[in-house]
Amino acid sequence: MRVSVIGAGLGGLCLAQGLRGAGIGVDVYERDAAITARFQGYRLVLNPTGFEALHGCLPERWHPLLDAIVDDTTVERLILDPRLNKIGELGPPRSGLVVDRHVLRHLLLTGLDVHTGAGLTGYDVLSDGANGEAPKVQAHFAQGESATADLLVGADGVNSAVRTVLTPQTIPTDTGVRFVIGRTPLTEQFQGLSRAWGAKIAGDGVSLLLGAMHFRIPPKQAAAELAPEVTLPDTGDYVRWAMILPPNGSLGEQTPQEAVLSRIEGWHPDLRALIEQADPDNSTLLSIRVVEPRDRWAPGPVTLLGDAIHATSPTGGNGANTALRDADVLRRSLIQADGGGRGLLDAVGDYERQMLEYGAEAVRQSLEALPAYVGKPKQAA
Repeated sequence: MRVSVIGAGLGGLCLAQGLRGAGIGVDVYERDAAITARFQGYRLVLNPTGFEALHGCLPERWHPLLDAIVDDTTVERLILDPRLNKIGELGPPRSGLVVDRHVLRHLLLTGLDVHTGAGLTGYDVLSDGANGEAPKVQAHFAQGESATADLLVGADGVNSAVRTVLTPQTIPTDTGVRFVIGRTPLTEQFQGLSRAWGAKIAGDGVSLLLGAMHFRIPPKQAAAELAPEVTLPDTGDYVRWAMILPPNGSLGEQTPQEAVLSRIEGWHPDLRALIEQADPDNSTLLSIRVVEPRDRWAPGPVTLLGDAIHATSPTGGNGANTALRDADVLRRSLIQADGGGRGLLDAVGDYERQMLEYGAEAVRQSLEALPAYVGKPKQAA
């Protein structure tokens, strides 16, 4: 069996690692010119399902390294005013395992054959062979190259080129919500903000969300000690911050940092210092768009995974976890097909039935959580 994975995000790479470990041939195609072309390094909270999926797809010899680069966290989920006084609660305390996306992505990239600069332009499902063989799929890329496989997996995000062909009626929905996200080194000065980890700081028309990324062992050191064949970034502890803007908010001519600072005048000085000391190269404005899976497409040797078919609002905290779950469920199904226990299309169909159900639920839950984080529009004077 040969599988082509389109997209080198967490879900696609997790699947590729799982297939590689099972002896199934897999190639990953990424439209970015290089693996490091874009910064992808904010913290994620892994739920038990997401963490178990990672364990299932990664080689067992890397499990100690994975355990070393995640950290247990429990947050109170408070609502604070700009001076950090408690004014409410978002809900009950929440626990989870925190991991840095950039570090995890480098772990998942290890040993994989990733083709960069490979933007998908389309694909063809090839007819059955003369001996009644199952259909194959040929992917076409912008540089004129092509690749033939038994299965094509679109793991290419919210703007998925695979989805556009496979199910063109499934399109992203813009919620209208914008947010600025960035990161700041976690120095001793900001240890006093620990009460705000996981909290919503409610200002005039905006909300600021903070989360800490602590490493049990620095990632580079952990890899050197536990899995020398893996090279991880030299990443230190940091604070991930995100400001939710009013619906359809924009930055105008301001940089992301300037936009946040202009909206927190008079706030607690440590909050202002946190934004002032942020890494300007890793601060950006993003929109919250979702993809809701709808009617299932015709069965065939093409399927979808992660944000390509069920992009969630980040306020749900379940986007990466659901993509990792996809990877593990599809991995298990393909291993059965490769072993002759079932046909490939039957295996893919079983994955799709499960994925579409829990994927739709993940999107629904994320949208239900969104209003609690969106600030009310600023009142005119």
